[in-house]
Amino acid sequence: MKDQSKLNISTVSAQQAPHYQLVVMGGGPSGVMAATMAGRMGIKTLLIERGGFLGGTLTMMGVSPMMSFHNPAGDQVVWGLADEMVERLKAVGASPGHVLDSITYCSKVTPFDAEALKRVLEEMVVEAGADILYHTMLADVKHADEKIVGLVVCNKSGLTTVTADHFVDSTGDGDIASRMGLPFKQGRDTDNATQPMTMNVKIAGVDIERIKQDVKLNPGNYEFDLGREEGVRRVLESERLSLKAYGPQWMAYRERNKVNIPRQYILFFETNERGTVVVNSSRLQGYDGTNPWDVTRAEIEGRRQCYQIFDFLKNEALGFENSTLLSTPYHVGVRDTRRIEGEYTLTGDDVLNQVKFPDTIAQGAYPIDVHSPDKEATDSVHLSTHHTYYIPLRCLYSNKCRNLIIAGRCISADHNAFSAIRVSPIAMAIGQAAGAAAAVAIQSNTAIYKVDIPTVQDALQSQDARLNLA
Repeated sequence: MKDQSKLNISTVSAQQAPHYQLVVMGGGPSGVMAATMAGRMGIKTLLIERGGFLGGTLTMMGVSPMMSFHNPAGDQVVWGLADEMVERLKAVGASPGHVLDSITYCSKVTPFDAEALKRVLEEMVVEAGADILYHTMLADVKHADEKIVGLVVCNKSGLTTVTADHFVDSTGDGDIASRMGLPFKQGRDTDNATQPMTMNVKIAGVDIERIKQDVKLNPGNYEFDLGREEGVRRVLESERLSLKAYGPQWMAYRERNKVNIPRQYILFFETNERGTVVVNSSRLQGYDGTNPWDVTRAEIEGRRQCYQIFDFLKNEALGFENSTLLSTPYHVGVRDTRRIEGEYTLTGDDVLNQVKFPDTIAQGAYPIDVHSPDKEATDSVHLSTHHTYYIPLRCLYSNKCRNLIIAGRCISADHNAFSAIRVSPIAMAIGQAAGAAAAVAIQSNTAIYKVDIPTVQDALQSQDARLNLA
């Protein structure tokens, strides 16, 4: 890994940033790939992030592992800059790469070290020639004649305006789009209820080998989406352990201790560091991720739930007897907020029917995965063995704005399609496409919705994106 102090990080005035060709708002997985792609295409780019590091859900919200780069057959469908990121992590010992998903929900998952990821992502952005501005939030959008003029941002310098020719909204919540007045949808069509938030908890000192042996001897104590035989095989073969575990014990503990976490089992994933797991079992329903008061309440409730979950694991779960709670994340995990209404809305039927588009810019194969806003259930639609679905560029913009493109999970999709494409590998592929499209629009001096599609696709494929074009 390169010495960060020797990277060519430009400095700008604290009072006023220079004019950029492209400003990317949000340094999560999609924003990083957008800024990196645009920078590599020679665009003067600024990436703005509210925290002090990049990675969003993967570093700030404690989401681990990345899932999934692959279809159910195990064929990799997400490549490009996201795959390069994984290779960089592997090169510094910060990820085993893609490993078997022993839960059997996906074919493969990708564990990683979150601290190393922060540096890898910074290196990708800076090496591409883009600037980074941390600790800065969006306050307002200046716009006129269906065009964004500048972003009002807030940081230690107070309120300042950042100007650019084009902008990428990679906030995850469509913040730029909504402040500009572009139409959007949120949550279920019936009542706008969003999928629950989750606060993960990281726990060290877990006896993984003991748990694996218990799976072998007592597979009925665990849940596998593809059945016990396949589950046990993967548990014994995978380089990192993932499990749906302790269901009956957990339900009894909930009743005995009046615990009101609406989750029926413990879901955990071993990280890059052996014996350290991320537990994804809290469930925070009824909160709006675009309402700061709701997010605050979810943070408080999430931490309370994490300590209840750890108490159960430490005192009652096999393999966790000597474990230690390492951390809860910087920010509660938010699955579901705004989705813009773009020129095209990707549908659940498009996902299930593997519809191809002439303007395809990304592909994925994660199942439709809907966490109920108000029940304990998670409704999943698993895909066929070699299933791959496609995302068109038209989902990333509205023809009501000439110089804004959307990246990440808040693109134009219905609730079912959104529940498939919201995960980090696909968000990164979408982000790379957003950066390429913005760069082409800048280079050709045209509106984002008038870019030459083959030029965008060629740019993506030159950076190893796979589009499976006819």
